[in-house]
Amino acid sequence: MTTTTTRAADPAAPPVCGPRGGGARSVALCLVGAASTGAGLLLPAALGRTLDLLLAHAPATRSVLCCAGLVLLAVLLDAGETVLGGTLDARTTAWLRRRLTGHVLAVGPRAAARFGTGDLVARLVGNASQAGTAPAARAALLAAVAGPVGGVVALALIDPWLAAVFLAGAPVLTLLLRAFARDTTRCVADYQRVQGRIAGALTEAVAGHRTVEAAGTAHREAARILRPLPDLSRAGHRMWRVQGRAAAQAGTVAPLLQLGIVAVAGLLLVRHRLSVGEVLAASRYAMLATGVGVLVGQFAALARARASAARLDEVLSQPATPYGDRRLPPGPGRLELRGVTARRGGRTVLDGVDLVVPGGSTLALVGRSGTGKSLLAALAGRLADPDAGEILLDGVPLRELSHAELRRAVGHAFERPALLGTTVEDAVALGPRPLSAATVREAARLACADDFVRRLPDGYATACADAPRSGGESQRLGLARAFAHGGRLLVLDDALSSLDTVTEAQITDALLARGTHGTRLLVAHRAATAARADAVAWLDGGRVRAVGTHARLWRLDGYRAVFGDGGAV
Repeated sequence: MTTTTTRAADPAAPPVCGPRGGGARSVALCLVGAASTGAGLLLPAALGRTLDLLLAHAPATRSVLCCAGLVLLAVLLDAGETVLGGTLDARTTAWLRRRLTGHVLAVGPRAAARFGTGDLVARLVGNASQAGTAPAARAALLAAVAGPVGGVVALALIDPWLAAVFLAGAPVLTLLLRAFARDTTRCVADYQRVQGRIAGALTEAVAGHRTVEAAGTAHREAARILRPLPDLSRAGHRMWRVQGRAAAQAGTVAPLLQLGIVAVAGLLLVRHRLSVGEVLAASRYAMLATGVGVLVGQFAALARARASAARLDEVLSQPATPYGDRRLPPGPGRLELRGVTARRGGRTVLDGVDLVVPGGSTLALVGRSGTGKSLLAALAGRLADPDAGEILLDGVPLRELSHAELRRAVGHAFERPALLGTTVEDAVALGPRPLSAATVREAARLACADDFVRRLPDGYATACADAPRSGGESQRLGLARAFAHGGRLLVLDDALSSLDTVTEAQITDALLARGTHGTRLLVAHRAATAARADAVAWLDGGRVRAVGTHARLWRLDGYRAVFGDGGAV
């Protein structure tokens, strides 16, 4: 067997090292934060020195100017820290969203099946925004830690007894902060999980809004969406209780430590071991050393960011679809399935399917609902991978083809096409290579879409959102997109189901014309469509029950029963 090199589905995916320049901004933010903390640590000493000079009636102009300069420097550094932090948050969030979006697209439908569309949106919007604050939160936490550490060092420089008083209560503060960080992380994770459940239910309801409206069940649906609200409320209340308890405990311990430090400083003043200015400085450093409130806030922010990052990692840990680096040899587009087995939801939908579609021919897939027609069509174009077996195009396994080569070789049209792009022309031209306006219009003509597009307010330049269209017209635009990009293999997954009989016949004529569109694999629900194909593969019970012309298979009672009395599935 040929060995292939696999890589991620999106060759343009951003690197995993982080946003460009993010490391430099993080370092700059740390430096600015450290400088701001340094200015804050120098200010009490300067104020104490100034007070001693004033009490001694000595010249204090330079000391006053020094204090004013330190205050101004602290203000400027704080402003710079705010700007750098906001910029870093925005860039990191944007990078996370690009990376997550690219990875979800690379994983494909498995991502939505694993997490749900609404939950993915919640992670992309809310969790990415919170996770994007992690670098700035870490930098802010370092600066917040530097304040108490610097305060203790300054107390020790003034007098070791002052630092000893603080260190006596430091273990209690450390235990409080550790418990707070642990409990906050758990509460935030629970809160975000419930948010994801609500977002998932809301997305389902929006997608099925017509069904909800027709059934008159809007109130019941709203209740279903909001059913997790009590869980969300409990998680939120737990989060605030944890933060409130930590703040209360710290608010009890910290003032006691401050009073102890000030009391010892007073005793040292009485014994003439400290000056009045040094007592003032000691009181200020006591506040810095016991600044647990600032640490609680920074720990909470970092806990939220880490919990959000963990939810993003759950998505990013899903393996992307691997691709090889082979190219297709010249060939007519011969499609071959060898022992293909595919399971969905614990059920074997396709079981050991063997099938060959000669190059340049048209094969119709026929079977009752649930027999795996759409799944086989997805496997044929590698929109999904089989659990066992192999699929080859002109003798090359699809897994070994490069992403670009595969998408150039295989075109798709769907029952409900997603029309992506700013304008109608963009939607038709969407594909692996740019297309000229003439190519887009010719493809629309073949798909019987040109007439109704020209009747739109701005023709092909009409915005997709402003282009009213029926289900059949959407299908025709999807077919035009498939025709425009061509390829060796064209897969139509129920892409004619919403068309009227006359339009379907016209498009089928264009589709089946010899020498056009390479090999065609067509999911057929109407007997008339199957009759025009070169051959029909009859799926039944997860296997190919028979392959032959429609006329030959029509002699079989079971085959006729697939179409029912109306001649359509």
